[in-house]
Amino acid sequence: MTTIAHYINNAAVAGTSGREQPVFNPATGTSEKTVALASTSEVDAVVAAAKAAWPKWSKTPALRRARILDKFKNILWERGDQLAEVISAEHGKTHDDALGEVTRGLEVVEFAVGAPHLLKGDFSENVGSGVDSHNIRQSLGVCAGITPFNFPCMVPMWMFPVALATGNTFILKPSERDPSASLLIAEWLTEAGLPEGVFNVVQGDKEAVDALLHNPDVKAISFVGSTPIAKYIYETGIANGKRVQALGGAKNHMVIMPDADLDMAASALMGAAYGSAGERCMAISVAVPVTDQVADALIAKLVPQIEALKVGPAADRTSEMGPLVTEQHMNKVKGYITSGEEQGAKVVIDGRGFQQDKQGYENGYYVGGTLLDNVTEDMTCYKEEIFGPVLSVVRKNSYQEAVDLIHGHEYANGTAIFTRDGDVARNFSQDIEVGMVGVNVPIPVPMAFHSFGGWKASIFGDHHMHGMEGVRFYTRIKTTTTRWPSGMRSDPEFVMPTLG
Repeated sequence: MTTIAHYINNAAVAGTSGREQPVFNPATGTSEKTVALASTSEVDAVVAAAKAAWPKWSKTPALRRARILDKFKNILWERGDQLAEVISAEHGKTHDDALGEVTRGLEVVEFAVGAPHLLKGDFSENVGSGVDSHNIRQSLGVCAGITPFNFPCMVPMWMFPVALATGNTFILKPSERDPSASLLIAEWLTEAGLPEGVFNVVQGDKEAVDALLHNPDVKAISFVGSTPIAKYIYETGIANGKRVQALGGAKNHMVIMPDADLDMAASALMGAAYGSAGERCMAISVAVPVTDQVADALIAKLVPQIEALKVGPAADRTSEMGPLVTEQHMNKVKGYITSGEEQGAKVVIDGRGFQQDKQGYENGYYVGGTLLDNVTEDMTCYKEEIFGPVLSVVRKNSYQEAVDLIHGHEYANGTAIFTRDGDVARNFSQDIEVGMVGVNVPIPVPMAFHSFGGWKASIFGDHHMHGMEGVRFYTRIKTTTTRWPSGMRSDPEFVMPTLG
């Protein structure tokens, strides 16, 4: 059985802690690999390697750093299918979905290649008599990223390309559920020419996370995951003097107005609710049709599409939705469906009984697409993030009731409205208290040159990820004010100078 190792100073390094855990293939339910779990001393050794590499890397011209990232970008373009296959084998998402994840991560690399432009400072002449002032952005030092299972490629790439481009060294602590993608990324960065110690991978669990949080040489930490852990990462990190951006949970609503194109809305909901088995922080998990008439018509369009949803392993390239990541998570999602039913929701389509009939995949962690109607704000299935293929319908009688519903939830990551009315859309975009908003766009994930992040309990820290917010997070500003003494000035001399 293969053991997935760490990656330090441009080489795979076996774990020495004696601790490891199995890595499962969610499509089959079998364990095919194990992953090493780092001890505190192993993490400290990785930090030391990154610290040693930082002085030279931070003084490497930004253009040279960008050229290495550009080579890495080209490798990603050429070998995206290979990385997608690794993701699917450990996460379970379909191949096309995994390939889409690689592409969205690659876009951040493309943005980071523009580092020479992004790091330009400002200059002011004569801020005082004979005094000039200029500012520059400098790197922080060793930065770390702690990333979730649902995007083992894309989320790390929200972090490290910008961190590296701005002159930092980086340590990635990926999810122990699907860690292999991190090693492939590290190998390709080495192939692109990244010096030793600049990018490292440490596998592990909470012990590794705590070691990063408490090591004084780690200057900044980026995190994406559940809200309780995000809050812990943030509070522990800042208590130890670190800069922290920690993205938490979500409960994303999609409002469907009476004038909306219902065919368009239903199609958008299918992809947004059931893509990647709902294991996306930007998944639409709550549909909010305005009026019962709209709700009934929407459900009538959704039902046949959900029933026709093709659930299967990534090995079957016709699969539209794969399994959930672990057996434990599968059972948790089924529990949310049960609690909704017990609390009064109508189970229109029930995915709890789905059975995979493909040979060799009968024991995979599958839940079929599920649709709950008549969900109310007091139900557990509404209040908590399910992170599975479950769409809840919360009926409202007016636009304002829909807005109030969204404002009443603790999470404020993403939201969308489907309407033909420009005035309604404009008001929604301006007034809704949510970090990312879509108008007739169900999953409004910003492009790489903008920034990703929610509001309220969906984020802890002052900076969103990638885009210029990412550049600001991974750098600190330094302003220099300059005055020079008057120099000696004389008329030109036209005779041969002598030393006498």
